[in-house]
Amino acid sequence: MNFIRGVIAGQAAGPQPTGAETIQKLCDRVASSTLLEDRRDAVRALKSLSKKYRMEVGTQAMDHLINILQTDRSDSEILGYALDTLYNIICNDEEEEQDENAQKQADDLGAQFTEKLIEDPEHVTLLLTLLEEFDFHVRWPGVKLLTALLKNQGAQVQGIILVSPMGVSRLMDLLADSREVIRNDGLLLLQQLTKGNAAIQKIVAFENAFERLLDIITEEGSSDGGIVVEDCLLLLLNLLKNNSSNQNFFKEGSYIQRMKPWFEVGDDNSGWSAQKVTNLHLMLQLVRVMVSPVNSPGATASCQKCMFQCGLLQQLCTILMATGVPADILTETINTVSEVIRGSQVNQDYFASVNAPSNPPRPAIVVLLMSMVNERQPFVLRCAVLYCFQCFLYKNQKGQGEIVATLLPSTIDANSISAGQLLCGGLFSADSLSNWCAAVALAHALQDNLTQKEQLLRVQLATSLGKPPVSLLQQCTNILSQGSKVQTRVGLLMLLCTWISSCPIAVTHFLHNQDNVPFLTAQISENLGEDERLVQGLCALLLGICIFYNDNSLENYTKEKLKQLIEKRIGKENFVEKLGFITKHELYSRAALKPQPVFPSPEQMLFDHEFTKLVKELEGMITKAVHKSSEEEKEEEEVKKTLEQHDSIVTQYKELIREQDAQIQELREQVKSMAAQNEQMQATLSQQLAQIQQHKDQYNILKLKLGKESQSPSSSQGDGSQVNGLQTEELSQLREQLDELRGQHALLQTQLGDKDALIDSLVCRDLILIVNKRLLQESRAEMERQLASATSTVAILQMEKTKLQGELQESKKEQDDLLMLLADQDQKITSLKQRLKALGEPVEDEDDLDEGKH
Repeated sequence: MNFIRGVIAGQAAGPQPTGAETIQKLCDRVASSTLLEDRRDAVRALKSLSKKYRMEVGTQAMDHLINILQTDRSDSEILGYALDTLYNIICNDEEEEQDENAQKQADDLGAQFTEKLIEDPEHVTLLLTLLEEFDFHVRWPGVKLLTALLKNQGAQVQGIILVSPMGVSRLMDLLADSREVIRNDGLLLLQQLTKGNAAIQKIVAFENAFERLLDIITEEGSSDGGIVVEDCLLLLLNLLKNNSSNQNFFKEGSYIQRMKPWFEVGDDNSGWSAQKVTNLHLMLQLVRVMVSPVNSPGATASCQKCMFQCGLLQQLCTILMATGVPADILTETINTVSEVIRGSQVNQDYFASVNAPSNPPRPAIVVLLMSMVNERQPFVLRCAVLYCFQCFLYKNQKGQGEIVATLLPSTIDANSISAGQLLCGGLFSADSLSNWCAAVALAHALQDNLTQKEQLLRVQLATSLGKPPVSLLQQCTNILSQGSKVQTRVGLLMLLCTWISSCPIAVTHFLHNQDNVPFLTAQISENLGEDERLVQGLCALLLGICIFYNDNSLENYTKEKLKQLIEKRIGKENFVEKLGFITKHELYSRAALKPQPVFPSPEQMLFDHEFTKLVKELEGMITKAVHKSSEEEKEEEEVKKTLEQHDSIVTQYKELIREQDAQIQELREQVKSMAAQNEQMQATLSQQLAQIQQHKDQYNILKLKLGKESQSPSSSQGDGSQVNGLQTEELSQLREQLDELRGQHALLQTQLGDKDALIDSLVCRDLILIVNKRLLQESRAEMERQLASATSTVAILQMEKTKLQGELQESKKEQDDLLMLLADQDQKITSLKQRLKALGEPVEDEDDLDEGKH
């Protein structure tokens, strides 16, 4: 003990030992002391020096400290000191006063010591075993040490814990600890443990984590709770995000229903604490994780249905329309509602019915659109409203029709503001961001909906007093040609491309304006700056759509004439290059990643997610259409017509076969019914035959009796007459019955013969129909073989044509080479003749020879 006190306190006599020397002496003492008290004092001294001399304690004492954990399990005090010391040398506590370099060195040091400690996986297993100790001085530092190890070398430590028997279960027990400090640090430990490891996330979830965490959140006051609620929510996010198995388990366990009370807010929403804002933000993120567009469609739809049924969607809409809600919570709530309704018809219909608590009440959609086209609103809020509108219209043809209807002349209400009026106002306002948002919103009202594309062509706009109204399509192209901001033009071009794609009528309307095609060709052909390249690309796309979806109804702008115009004014290669500017733009790939419009700044708001899918679909087809010759197009048209004819014939045969199948089925039912009737009649006939035979037998017996009685003497003449009279009456009755039965028998035989004949005829018809069906199937197969042969012949002819074109090009090249050689020879002959003339030699020119011949 005196030695330890001397080391710590220092001695007056002699030079003071350095920190490294002191630590070395303490390590020797830990290793060699036989008394537990001495070892405990030495470890306590190392703990006190471990922060100041982190490097020295880590390099010299780590092995001794691990040995203490293994050998001195009976003394909780020394275990606590050892664990605290290891924590101090491994933990990278960020200190405000440290500069970046010092902090980086500290982080590197922590990573090195962590790596050294986990070299032997048994050390991590040892720490997991120590967590079973209930003593506070052992369990708490053990939790902190494991958390620090996971922070420094997460993947390696996760791997060791995963294969350790009951490793995850031991850590889950921390949530049940009655001491809040251990439970709360246990939450932090589980956060680090579950980061990016799906296997551990599943184990934690099946260890009843959802139940425990939701209970803690409720106990701590839900959104009004403190930092513990935040830690629980972060752990829940770790468990659910990108983990479909856990998401399904959460839904099947009816835990979605337990989220509803989180969002019950009162009328007075002023003075929200920063912690409440954080908690509610994380709660909204949890809802979004369950209905994220990146999840499988089936899982998302199931969660959306559950959220509507339990009233969670209704609760979120209440927050949406409440007053006094902080701006960032309102923005995140809008994003959450967006994904809860996206692609769910029931949820979209409910959202359409929500009204804002205003006088008079206005639809929530209208109130939100007012924020979107208001340039004074925060940028992130406007993005959220646009996303909400897009999700409302996603796969919602009914909603699309309702929005477009608010623009049509027959449905416009002058006394109220409609969604269509707000979109038009935003489309033509002075704010370029409003222009872009309104254009994209309107494009989503037309997405994959041919009916609404055609309906929107009817929309007329009053530009100014005294001037006739112009169509919405024309007004868009007018603004486009006026050279407004790039963001405005990009928005309008995206709207126009979406509008006229897959809609030949809209293409015709667009081409009908004589100024549109010259404007597009001029834009594409010019050599403009970097900022204008995207506009050029979109103009090329719009012109390409006019070619691809052209029905050749306008003589001046048929497919062929537009292609000739491109070749003459722009050049095919230049056109394709300009078209490629769209996908090469740096912001294109970012927008293609996910549906939500997220942009760092308003200036970078250029691409819409759905539009990127349209570009991907059309770019290759337009390039092919532009390069295609008229002969190839005619061949394709012929093949297309042949295929259509074949499809028509096949459809007719299918209908015929379907009808014949129905007839066969009907006839079979008739045969079945008649066979049953036949059996019944046969049974009746057999019964009647038996009765006839019975009557015959009775008749024969009576006849026999009558014969015997006539031969024997009669005792009394009166008695004999009576008997004969009675027998004669019975005989006549029997004869009548016999005749009647014979008549019935003959009738039944006739009916039976008729039925047999009918059955035979039906069987014949059945056989004829089956034969016809087989013949039709064989005919169809033969036609398919002929079509395949024709298609193959077309392909072979195409290959031969390509080959001949190649040979023709080769021959032309050889001919050009020969002409060049002849020209060289002529030049050489001319020069030699000139030299001979110069030398005085007589030379005959070809012209002279020709004259001599004549």
